[in-house]
Amino acid sequence: MVQLYNLHPFGSQRVVPCKQEPAHFCCGQDVLFVASTAASCRVEVFAVREQGRCEALGSFATLGPVLRMAHSSAGDYLVTIEEKSKATFLRAYMNWRCMSAESSRVCVRMVGHKMEESYSETLKEQMSVVEMPLSDPPLCISCCPVNGDLLVGCKNKLVMFCLKYLVIKQNLTVLDFERSLILHIDNLIPADIAFCARHIAITTELDVLILKLEVVQQSTDRTEQCAQGVSAQEKAVDGGSPSTHTLQLELDEFIICQKPVELLGEESKLCEIPITLESTELPTEDTKRFQVQYLLFRRFAPDQSPFGFCEETKLHSVQLLPVYQTAYEETENKRELLSLFCFFSLPHVGYLYSIGKLVELISTYQYSEKSEQAVLTPQFLHVITSQNLQCFTVRCSAAAARDEDPYIDTTMKACPPVTLDVCTLRMQLFIGPRAICHFKNHIILLTKADTEDITERRKPTRRMLSRKADSIKSRTNSESEPGWNLYIINTVSTIQLYREMVDYSRTYENVKTESCIHLLSEAHLLVRAAIMDPHFLKSDEKEDLLRAFRESCAFLGDCYSRFDTKDYHLALPYYRMSGLSVTEVLKRLVSEDDEIQIYERGFIFYLTHSLNEDLTEELSKESGSKVLQILYLMDPVQLPHILCSPSMRNICPLTAVKYLQKVEKMMPSVVLTLTKAFLALKMGDLTMYEHEMGSYKETTLACGFIGQPRLLQQRKEGIVMPTEFAVHLKEMQPGLLVAATVALHESNKIELEEADTFFKMLCSSSENTIPQLLVDFWEALLVVSSQEEILQELLLRVTSQYVWRISKKQLPETKPLKTTEDLINSCSHFGLIVPWVTSIMSVGCSYDKDYHEDISRLQSLLCSHSINIPSTLPILEPLTEADNVGLTIRALCNTHLGKYEEAIDQLLRRCPDAAVFYAQHELKGDSQALWWNKLLPELCKRTRLTGNDCPVLISSLKETLSVVAMELELRDFLSLLPEDGTAAFFLPHLLHCSQRKLLT
Repeated sequence: MVQLYNLHPFGSQRVVPCKQEPAHFCCGQDVLFVASTAASCRVEVFAVREQGRCEALGSFATLGPVLRMAHSSAGDYLVTIEEKSKATFLRAYMNWRCMSAESSRVCVRMVGHKMEESYSETLKEQMSVVEMPLSDPPLCISCCPVNGDLLVGCKNKLVMFCLKYLVIKQNLTVLDFERSLILHIDNLIPADIAFCARHIAITTELDVLILKLEVVQQSTDRTEQCAQGVSAQEKAVDGGSPSTHTLQLELDEFIICQKPVELLGEESKLCEIPITLESTELPTEDTKRFQVQYLLFRRFAPDQSPFGFCEETKLHSVQLLPVYQTAYEETENKRELLSLFCFFSLPHVGYLYSIGKLVELISTYQYSEKSEQAVLTPQFLHVITSQNLQCFTVRCSAAAARDEDPYIDTTMKACPPVTLDVCTLRMQLFIGPRAICHFKNHIILLTKADTEDITERRKPTRRMLSRKADSIKSRTNSESEPGWNLYIINTVSTIQLYREMVDYSRTYENVKTESCIHLLSEAHLLVRAAIMDPHFLKSDEKEDLLRAFRESCAFLGDCYSRFDTKDYHLALPYYRMSGLSVTEVLKRLVSEDDEIQIYERGFIFYLTHSLNEDLTEELSKESGSKVLQILYLMDPVQLPHILCSPSMRNICPLTAVKYLQKVEKMMPSVVLTLTKAFLALKMGDLTMYEHEMGSYKETTLACGFIGQPRLLQQRKEGIVMPTEFAVHLKEMQPGLLVAATVALHESNKIELEEADTFFKMLCSSSENTIPQLLVDFWEALLVVSSQEEILQELLLRVTSQYVWRISKKQLPETKPLKTTEDLINSCSHFGLIVPWVTSIMSVGCSYDKDYHEDISRLQSLLCSHSINIPSTLPILEPLTEADNVGLTIRALCNTHLGKYEEAIDQLLRRCPDAAVFYAQHELKGDSQALWWNKLLPELCKRTRLTGNDCPVLISSLKETLSVVAMELELRDFLSLLPEDGTAAFFLPHLLHCSQRKLLT
């Protein structure tokens, strides 16, 4: 693997025309702030134009020499730590754009000071300096790039100031701060801090601690918050924190070198660094309460670096880098934070951590020599050493892409891995680099050469970057002679560097495969990072970047297709992201001559997966033949499946059959036979079709369609469409078609709703019409399905269809594949029709015999215990009680619901001769008492009213008396007999009951 690519990320450089030697500098949104050395307590402001051109905007005086400075893009303010009379001051410069050279009025006020109304009008036209007093001297500062809040590091504590927008009048808003939170951290003196989105990174000489302030519920009492910190302190005191031990042993004149340690996530709590939160803002309804979450603790040993002495090993350049959600709309103004990264560095090693959803080390950077300072950007890491400006690649966009898109690392999308080796893009020689910062596409570099360096600088072997004509003029002012310079180095555009990477990758195509893929991956991540930039939508390179992104995907697809790599499967997602069609990919990879070409696994993987999906693209006859030739040589088992692809619709069937016949000799299969039958239909060769279909039994053929569902149905714009094969089976072998569709459903190849659409389209039915073939499918599915939810849905569907046909007197357009008797014998959901139902139907039905099948199927369903009667009642409503069919339906439903009395009333009223049959079959167990409590009194009552005119009632009464006489005691039986009855009629039953008693 090549570790150094001598590319050219640095473009032209320009000298910043500073009047005094810079001590500190930082960047604003479009400006550069330069604080001079102690000789002149001023800050010069320069506007940065295109190509790094600088234009002086003016300067303003500071209280004393600037020790630290930072700019916040949110609020557009500059904050400094200044020294005067051996005391340090924390000051924020607001509205600095209004200053003019030496003449602008300046308003100096204390933080939180209430502005007077008479004074407020002048705030629009003058710079405002906010002084923020602290009980301890400020050591370091950091501004949150998301909301503009300020964090100040002092000995043993951090102080957070919230940025406030105060509306003085309708057209006047003034910025101010409110001291909101203090984090007390015992035995810790921060060397540097970073602050972003309530995440805090703290470094000492050898320790790194990363925290997150979490908002807790408003109901949480402040004392509870403090208790958290106090308990942590007590634990540290009791257990003896590392800092305490160190302090004690140093007093005993021992020097302790502690072991390096790394604690991630929840484990970082074990660092035993106690933190107490103190809220200092005035409580309001919107006041937020925080608690501390530990994210990372890392301690380095003084001798960690193999290149330097112990005293040289110190951490520097801690930085939190936010990455935002990709903006897809021009109207989107609010940036949504997606991922967060933390970088810090030792003299010879840099570390990059992701601290988003997971806390993990994603990259380690080894420097060729001792580093002075480093700055991290979403695309690069820039490091300065004693002689060089080095540019390293970073993996932030790879990690952020995985946070943003759940389809990364699937067959749909891909991204180079976070673990991809980092490399050096450039090592640019400079004399005496001292400090560096970065904004947009510019690097600001301060160099200061010693006397011997100035001599060396005149040697022709040491060359710096090429400069523009107006920037290579030698400095004439005497103040510039000591050898310092402040440069603005313009980094080349993303597109330009991308092109250089792509061109450079071609040198490794035939030599080092991994290096070629590595460089193209770097180019892809470079473009991806640019697309994720919040200002991407407003970029002049927007369309070029999108085009480059697709092109880089295509190049990576080519690599994984042409090279024999373990990650060959990535050819598929990269080609998909490129937007290339299968035809275009074939042109890129397949030579037009007839020479034997070797095709790697990646290309075959892409080809088979692409054509095995329902693409709208149709290959030409020539391209299709080439695909058949390639797959026959490389993966012949895929041929039957590929030939069923809609993309291969234009292929010559005869050519396809010849290839299949060759494959069949090596590896015969049911799918291959069905595919040959499919092609025979296309050619109109029915003899060949019948021969192929006769090769296997019908059940085997039905299961064969599971191996390739597209023989029967293909998707077009998401809709399941029947094939010519399915149309032919509908006419000639409907049973096989239904069985095959059932097999597809049970193997999750087709959904129930899709099957509905499939059969409706196949039978040319309207949306609201249910073809008989679909009912046959439902009935067949009832036989094999075991999913309760599916079963209930199917039972409702077939019931609804039976009721609709019976009530509308509609006959099925085709003969059902199975009779009611077939269904009863094969499906447990169709029960045997009970005798009393048969008795009712034999009396005489008003319906024609043509509907007997639907009636018997419906009654058979209701005779089983599978159907859910309460949910079925609305469907059965059209069948009224006026017919015998309706009577059986109502009686069956009442029986299922346990309403036996209602069922008996209905039968006695409309078909009394079936009442006894009903009672014999249904009145058992707990319901047996209805014989004498319900049925006997009702029959006696109805017989008394009709007399001897109704022999049916009399015979039913006699049968009922026989049953009752067998079940009851003689005394109970006598008590049930009517007083006005004929003794001769009841006497035989009384004798029978009496004789039964004597026998027992």
